[in-house]
Amino acid sequence: MLRKALDAVRAGRRDEAAKAALAALDVDETSAAAWHILGVCREKSGDFTGALQAYEAALGFSPDEPELASDLARLALKMGMPSVAEGLLRSYLARRPGSPDALNNLGVAQRDQMKFAAAIETLRGAIQANPDNAMLWNTLASVLTLQGQTGQALVFYDEALRLDPGFAGALYNRAMARLAAGLTEGVIADFDAAIAGAPANEAGAMRVARAWALLALGDLAEGWAAYAARHDPAYEDAVHFTIEAPAWRDDLDLAGRTLLMVGEQGVGDEILFAQPLPELIGELGPDGRLILAVEPRLASLFARSFPQAEVGAHASFKVDHHNARTVPFLKDRLGEIDVWATMGQPLARLRRTPEAFRPGAFLKADPARVAHWRAMLAGAGPGRKVGVLWRSLVMDAERVRYFAPFEAWAPVLATPGVTFVNLQYGVGAVPGLWTPPGLDLKDDLDDVAALCGALDLVIGPSNVTTNLAGATGAALWLITQRGAWTQLGTDAYPWYHQARVFNPPQLDQWPQAMAEIAVALREWL
Repeated sequence: MLRKALDAVRAGRRDEAAKAALAALDVDETSAAAWHILGVCREKSGDFTGALQAYEAALGFSPDEPELASDLARLALKMGMPSVAEGLLRSYLARRPGSPDALNNLGVAQRDQMKFAAAIETLRGAIQANPDNAMLWNTLASVLTLQGQTGQALVFYDEALRLDPGFAGALYNRAMARLAAGLTEGVIADFDAAIAGAPANEAGAMRVARAWALLALGDLAEGWAAYAARHDPAYEDAVHFTIEAPAWRDDLDLAGRTLLMVGEQGVGDEILFAQPLPELIGELGPDGRLILAVEPRLASLFARSFPQAEVGAHASFKVDHHNARTVPFLKDRLGEIDVWATMGQPLARLRRTPEAFRPGAFLKADPARVAHWRAMLAGAGPGRKVGVLWRSLVMDAERVRYFAPFEAWAPVLATPGVTFVNLQYGVGAVPGLWTPPGLDLKDDLDDVAALCGALDLVIGPSNVTTNLAGATGAALWLITQRGAWTQLGTDAYPWYHQARVFNPPQLDQWPQAMAEIAVALREWL
């Protein structure tokens, strides 16, 4: 039975292998090999919780087996536990020194903890011993990419692909790096080749990234069609919506129907994707009905902005490491729904070119609270009142490069004639910035929108607060990387026509970008 399971694993028939491993465990539940094979099968099928249980059982019955430590480390990386993975890999390397796979994964674990110098040192030594190993060149390039050193990273991706022209991971990474550098040639070809050569559990993320690339290049018709991949169960980060109602189609006549729209992805995306809602209300007509399920913190803002609609909160949860979303306030009323869609699905029908994006605010801040904050700001200090924010709540190794460190803001914050207002959630009071009293910048999003409306200007990267400012019509300067898909192939920001966009030349050149903003701010004054 174990031989049958092993043969099936090697042939890629994981369901057959899992059944054979379970049959072996029926005979001998202490078989570490059977538990190990079952763990591999569950990991490859995306059942990370089940895989972890199987690996731990195998380790319990065979604690001195180094390969189990290696597999557990790989799983820990997939589950977002790089520090755990690093400890397991060091244990493995003590028994298997010089293993290229283990050194590569150690570099990944260090990279994901933002220990970039340590990761480079690990990978450099591994490459010196294994100069023809394409995997190591690819991982080293990925570390440099996360540091914003795109030019050097592209050289190393090219070397990985010289050694292994069909390396799906390197093709994908090179496409992403080219896009971040504003280089368009060969990007879609790299994505297509990567998807063709990638295993199914990796191809889903590549399809979503390819859709972003098409949108970034300005091909909206093809890009929105490809963006449907975000709902494919094969995509690891897909949200599974538990809504039993007829699904959206782009050719539907909405007149007189009851339409349920459900927010998707992050809070910023829910705000961004609400842009076409006024047109959908028009298509529903006087006899139609719109129901909106949004993030709970957005419910009051959306209810004020769309008084014709019923607004409630959706609920999100995880099942075996997978994301799921439901609409509790409609639990017994789904029969009322004629059609449902995620917030972004109508974009393929209503926003096929950048010119189709309509100007003007589409969310409405509370006028009384805007007046309140204007009165508060009058006593905050002299000059214009400019709100600033500089980071996202999640600052992991993948995201940190997209945000200028606070120290880089020094030339902006030195601008005379301005009182700078702290809009940054998650950091508390900051010396030199006026912090709005009594306002929870993370959770009271309705009042944050009102504060943005009371300010003379908001400056920051794309996050929840800048999306609130843009959607409510506040003056906005947006800092975003070159080739951001949300610019849709333009030099502007079609979602918010009033926004002025600043792009750093490269993601490791923040001083130059912030100096440009400082000059622009003085000219604006």
